[in-house]
Amino acid sequence: MAKYHHATIDRTFFALSDPIRRQILERLKQEPGLSVSELTRPLPIKMPGMMKHLTVLSEAGLIARKKTGRTVSVSLAAAPMKEAMEWLDQYQHFWTVSLDRLTALVEEEEPK
Repeated sequence: MAKYHHATIDRTFFALSDPIRRQILERLKQEPGLSVSELTRPLPIKMPGMMKHLTVLSEAGLIARKKTGRTVSVSLAAAPMKEAMEWLDQYQHFWTVSLDRLTALVEEEEPK
């Protein structure tokens, strides 16, 4: 069995638990290297709130920040998600079995 660093996975899942942070990551996936101002613009939060979200994402290792002059740009760093996905994969058979049962039930009831 693989060894997982629980503190790392805990930080990853905590960071992913907030919808604003998930929106930030989605946007960075589509547009890497955005400035903090560009990231904040479409969201319903102000700059201090954005900075708190970015700190959580940074502590989880999910983003990297780069300062050039007065501009801070942010990029996605998805490596911690790999460990979280490996952990989740251990439980895949639980939902796969349920879906297989549902498929069998539906196929059983289909008119011939």
